[in-house]
Formats: sequence, structure tokens, C-alpha cells
Amino acid sequence: MATMVEVARKAKVSISTVSHVLNGTRNVEPETRKRVLAAIASTGYRQDALARALRRSQTDSIGLVVSDAGEPAFAEMVHGVEHAAVENGLTLVLANSAENADREKKAVQTLLNRRVDGLILARAAESDPALLQALEQEKPPTILLDRIFSQLPFDQVGADNRETMRQLVAHMIASGHKRFALVAGDIRVPTLQERMGGFTDASLEGRLGLDEQLIITGTDREALAKELEDSLRTGQITAVIACSTPLAALSLRTLARVGISTPRDIAFATFDGFDNSDLFQPRVTTVRQPAFDMGAAAVHLLVERLRSPEASPRTVRLQQRIEWRESTEDYRRQPAGD
Repeated sequence: MATMVEVARKAKVSISTVSHVLNGTRNVEPETRKRVLAAIASTGYRQDALARALRRSQTDSIGLVVSDAGEPAFAEMVHGVEHAAVENGLTLVLANSAENADREKKAVQTLLNRRVDGLILARAAESDPALLQALEQEKPPTILLDRIFSQLPFDQVGADNRETMRQLVAHMIASGHKRFALVAGDIRVPTLQERMGGFTDASLEGRLGLDEQLIITGTDREALAKELEDSLRTGQITAVIACSTPLAALSLRTLARVGISTPRDIAFATFDGFDNSDLFQPRVTTVRQPAFDMGAAAVHLLVERLRSPEASPRTVRLQQRIEWRESTEDYRRQPAGD
């Protein structure tokens, strides 16, 4: 492997001049810079990134741990993180916890062992509270993404889940719906818990009361589908709302199995939605997360945290949008979705 000494000798400059060209630490005359770059190319010299990182005490890399990289919303967040990282001259190292606490802890430790400058964490549903306690004590710059936990001493980025669900349900109540089934799923996840809270708010404001049997929670997919099917077979449900893309797929399969058509027999809406949603018949009313922007915002918060380690933690919530489509009965009276 070629060395910096060989590059300097070939370019007929000092080692410090080669270093300035490589690191941009001082202006170098254009002709001299050109000779150094030519010498680098001809010798095949490669900078030792690890040694450079140790000298500077930073690696210009950040770690991202997501709870389910396969979900469309999380995939968009990853794109947002990656885009903002590149803009800030940072390399992204990605890990997927698959909603598993042990995998999450190992991923975080591996990233910290790799000396990433900071960490972005979308916590797993089964996340061990001890993980955040350890991060709080060790104090690596850390941003919590998507799943916001109140009163934690970390910067956090999420969406306005509760308020958007309230608006969605309030509008559907105003359109005449009085009997909803909410497929809420694993409410240990703060995002899903917030969406359930918005549903509760709108139901009480609309004086519908709350039938807890129609708020379907849990982690067992078969049990969730069975509970929804039982609710649908009563013939009283006029609208189904799913709180995530996987729950939307489960709900739509259940509707098809029971022989219920949307929107002819029942209205249907979901959070997060699907890729290529325009191919669905009918097209599905969707609350769309600003997932890309959330990922980018997490990087911007992390960069600020790296610059100002002692600043007070911030929580940023971005606005979601409701895309009204044919799966809700009153879609023709709404602004066009897409």
C-alpha cells in the first residue's frame, strides 16, 4: 500500500502539503494541488480512514437502528436519514432490530463500538428500558425517531399522530358514521398508542361513547383478525380504521374473507398506507406520515446536538396529511387525494 511519504516524494512537496490537500485544512496553490492529486492517482494511495478518525476523535458516521426496515414508512425514514446524512458529509450505518429487544441492544452496542459520532434510534416495541438508561448515562448523542416517549432526556422526532386521528374520525362522524372498529395493534408502541388516543378523543367529542370491544389490540395477527371478523359479522360496523400498513393488510384480508366490500358496505381508512396505492381498487383513504422529512429532521437534530452537547433536549412533531380516497364513503366531497 502506498504511503503519504511516497505521494509527497512523487509530487515533490512536503508531507504536510499532501495532508492539507487531502483534508482541506489549508489552501494549496492550484498547480501544487494538481501535482499532489496526480501523485495520489498514480501511486494508488488511500487515506487510512480509521487512523484519521482516531486522530480527530470523530468518524463522520452516524448509526441508525430501525424497528422494522420492511415497513414502507420506516423505509422512507431511512431514505430521509441517508439523504440528510450525505448532505452533511456523514456516512450512515444501518441496523434493523426487527422489533426485538435483544437485537436492538446488540445493534446499538455494535454501532457504538464502531465509534459512530451519534445514534438515531426508532425503538422496538419490546425495547428494554435499561437501554435508554445506559444511553442516558454514557451520553452518546442520541435522537429518538418516530416513537416519542414523554419526559425522556433525548431529542425526539415524530408525527402528530393523536391530532390527525382525531381529525380523521371527527370528519367521518360528521359524515354519519356511528360505529367504528379500530384495529390498533400493539399499543406498547407509542405511535399506535397515540393513534388510539386520537380515536378515543374524537369518539368522546362526537358523543359516540366507547365500546372497548371495538378497539382491537394485541400482537397476535390471527387473534386480531378473528376479533375484527367477529365485530364485522354483527352487521353494525360502518367504518374500519387500521393504525399501520401491516394492520391495514390484515384488515383488508379480513373484510374480503367476510365478503364485505369497500366502500359499498363499509368505509375503510388507514395510517401509513402502501406503495403504489393508486393501483388499489378502491383507492384507500390514508393518513400519510411525513416519513422522509422525519428522517431528515432526525439528522439535523443530531448535527445540532453534536455542535451543542449541553443544549436542552428538543421534541419535534411534524404534520401528517389525510389523503381522502374512494374507500371512505364521502370521498367525493373531499379535496383530491392523489
